[in-house]
Amino acid sequence: MAGGDARAAGGTDAGTGPGTEEGGGAGAVKGAVLAGLRWSSLRLRLVVVFGAVALTAAVSASGIAYWLNREAVLTRTQEATLKDFKQEMQNRAAELPLRPGQTDLLTTADQMAGDNSGYNVLLIGERERGKPIVAASDPDTFTLDDVPKSLQDAVNDRQRITSANKNPYHVFWQRTERGDTPYLVAGTRIIGGGPTGYLFKSLDQERADLNSLAWSLGIATAVALIGSALLAQAAATTVLRPVQRLGEAARQLGEGQFETRLRVSGTDELADLSRTFNSAAESLQKKVTDMSAREESSRRFVADMSHELRTPLTALTAVTEVLEDEADSLDPMIAPAVTLVVSETRRLNVLVENLMEVTRFDAGTARVVLDDVDVADQVTACIDARAWLDAVDLVAERGTMARLDPRRLDVIMANLIGNALKHGGSPVRVAVRTEGDELIIEVRDHGPGIPEEVLPHVFDRFYKASASRPRSEGSGLGLSIAMENAHIHGGDITAANVPDGGAMFVLRLPRDGGEDAEDAGRDGREGGDAS
Repeated sequence: MAGGDARAAGGTDAGTGPGTEEGGGAGAVKGAVLAGLRWSSLRLRLVVVFGAVALTAAVSASGIAYWLNREAVLTRTQEATLKDFKQEMQNRAAELPLRPGQTDLLTTADQMAGDNSGYNVLLIGERERGKPIVAASDPDTFTLDDVPKSLQDAVNDRQRITSANKNPYHVFWQRTERGDTPYLVAGTRIIGGGPTGYLFKSLDQERADLNSLAWSLGIATAVALIGSALLAQAAATTVLRPVQRLGEAARQLGEGQFETRLRVSGTDELADLSRTFNSAAESLQKKVTDMSAREESSRRFVADMSHELRTPLTALTAVTEVLEDEADSLDPMIAPAVTLVVSETRRLNVLVENLMEVTRFDAGTARVVLDDVDVADQVTACIDARAWLDAVDLVAERGTMARLDPRRLDVIMANLIGNALKHGGSPVRVAVRTEGDELIIEVRDHGPGIPEEVLPHVFDRFYKASASRPRSEGSGLGLSIAMENAHIHGGDITAANVPDGGAMFVLRLPRDGGEDAEDAGRDGREGGDAS
């Protein structure tokens, strides 16, 4: 088919995948064959449709051809036989005397059946009125009992002479079977007086000829079906190969290989589709490039801004610490302002640190330093360092070991417990347990819970549950940073309301650190901890 060559240009061939080992080639071929046999496969449906059309056409044509040939063969044989039989009745039976003897009938029947006619003859005469004489050319093959009663009645029925019917008797015939052999039975009477004659002809040869014709037509139908399947396969290959390459190119594009393009040839619909794909890929690549550039610029701006703010913040922190130490000796009119400066400086310092942490996560430079940690001791140390021992009820069995980054676990727990104390109030219950290869830490408060409309957004950056309170003591990044730290360990955090009141955050981490965390840990040890 012209056009539709969906081969990738300027990059990886969209119609092929990466190289495989020798043993993988057979597997790939087997996989392709099995994929082609799925009913959802266009190839299989195309083959089935072609086959169904070809089978219908072939069966219809063969059926019509068989029926026409059958009628032609039987009609030709029948007409020739009846014509010969009628002629023999006129030439031989009509010459018999009105009251023939048994010998005369037998001789005439033998003569009529013996001239290569291919049928047997039965003649019926009358020695006296009401006393019939029957003579058969072959009594072992054909007797009067082989003549259907309906045919006898029709032959013996004298017709009225009219303008349309000038003869009182006619030749009547009927096809019948004896055993498995078909026969033609016909009969007539001599007009003006004379014997009644019947013929009995086997149609076995004609049936054999028709059976041969049926076999020939069946073979032709099978050949047509196979040919249609091969034609459908060729058509499917011609049509679907470009579609498969287009699909492969789309997968590559979805994987981020935005330079993927299709080589276009021809002017058919597939070529138009390839041009449309290339145009869409080019537009997408441009937009992604622009967005990546803007994102990188924004990330660099935040990182640079946070870095630049650290120097003046260090100086401000030192000054505020001095002012805080001298707060009791300051003028009462100045002391509240000093307290506010100290508080806001600390808040700004936390915000800058959080922004730098978020920037490292976005840039992919955050690393973990894994170590075997007693989780109960680590959580206790986190609570003790922030003077939360009186407000937190810890349920943790010592000796619960896990391989993780202690500093990042401390960040996660500090954010979860701090959030529970701030918004839920004490007492806050922290429970540490294991399930199989998973470490589970539950942080529950007994506050009013989280509004249902807020639950999907609790881990969003800078999300405020109330638009009327855009400013809070926190940075709005704590839960987001906790989630990122869980993800970098290969874990997750979920939030939900407890039926009897309060909210619960559940941290799940792999006890062995997880494959992603191991890779990140090796990168961190090789390149240094970027945090």
